This record gives sequence, structure tokens and C-alpha cells, in this order.
Amino acid sequence: MGMDTTFQRARSDEQREARRLAILGTVAAMLTEMPVTAISLNELSRRAGLAKSNVLRYFESREAILLELLDSEWKQWLAALPAQLDGVADGPSLAVALTDSLRSRRVLCDLLSAQAGVLERNVSADVAARYKRAALADVTALAALFRKTLPQLTAPAAEQLCAAAVMVIGAVWTHSQPSTGMLAAYREDPSLATFKMEFAPSLRGVLELLITGALRTS
Repeated sequence: MGMDTTFQRARSDEQREARRLAILGTVAAMLTEMPVTAISLNELSRRAGLAKSNVLRYFESREAILLELLDSEWKQWLAALPAQLDGVADGPSLAVALTDSLRSRRVLCDLLSAQAGVLERNVSADVAARYKRAALADVTALAALFRKTLPQLTAPAAEQLCAAAVMVIGAVWTHSQPSTGMLAAYREDPSLATFKMEFAPSLRGVLELLITGALRTS
């Protein structure tokens, strides 16, 4: 109750921003334990020590929180990428570097996997537009980084590559996270394990194909 009262009394811009960041941090911590689909506003409020109505003062919905977290995670990844792409000079090495850069970014991958089907479904036009503007800027920055790494890429090819890569990251992540039931089926019938997808090698292979295609059209 004490935390909730303190939350309600936050009045300055600094206090409000601190509360927003605390909510985002709580969601990020939850995503290290459970998938996006298991995140509930009730559990988030409980873990943050807040009434749900107080959380909704800062974000209009669970999905709005997750979209903002997605943008934050993307920007952190983007900021770290230049160092990780240092020395990359061809398509295969770019695919390897991108895959390696995502190995420890489970939250980003999980959020990307749920972006279109979950996160964009329960938000107002204002929130949707704000997120899409940020996403467009992020993709533009990623495309510029790709062109800096592989100068032979044309601007249109780099933009198409970025859009395809984002979709592929989310799709491969989803398929590489089998349910408990599927894991049990694989154990009971090893022949079914041919359908089991490992995130890093699968992503690297698909990214290499995409990059090769983008270079050929440049």
C-alpha cells in the first residue's frame, strides 16, 4: 500500500518518468521468466507493487507497455551493433554477426515475434502511430548501418533486407521455442525432432539467404 500511495503522489516530470521506467523494467524482468503471451496486467501490477489503475495512468494497455519496451530493446540492440559489425565485409559474415548479436537478446526476439499478432492489437491510433514512427526511424537507422557495412547494397535493397530480417527474427524465435507438449513428443519419438528448430543456426541460415538476395538485386 505504501508503494502505491507514493506512486499516486508522484507529481514532477522526473518522478513520472521514474515510474514509467519502473513499469518497463518490471515487464522486462518478467519477460526473462515467461513469454509475451503470459504477461498479464494484473501480474505486472502485483510485481510492481501498484494498483492496476495506477499502471494505466502511464500506459493505456498491456500492449502499449510492451510496444514501448520493444522500441527500447531495439534501440539498445541498434546502439551495440556497430561494434559487433566491425570487420564484417561480406554477406555470410554479416549473417553470423547479426545472429551473434541476438543470442543474448531474448526479450527483443520475443517481442518481435509478438509484434504484429499481439502487441499492435489493443492500442489506440495515437499509440500505434507513435510506435510506428519510432519503428520506421529504427529500421532506417538499421538500413544505414547495413549499407555502411556492405557499401554495395543499394538503399532500396537495404530497406527491404531490414524489413525481411525483422520478420524472420520473430518467426525463427517463435519456432525455436517449442511448448512442453512438443518437447515431450520429440523425446518420445526422436524422428519428430527433425522439425525442431534451433534459433542461432536457423536464423543465421535464413539471414544469409536474405542478404545474398539483397546483394544480387543491388
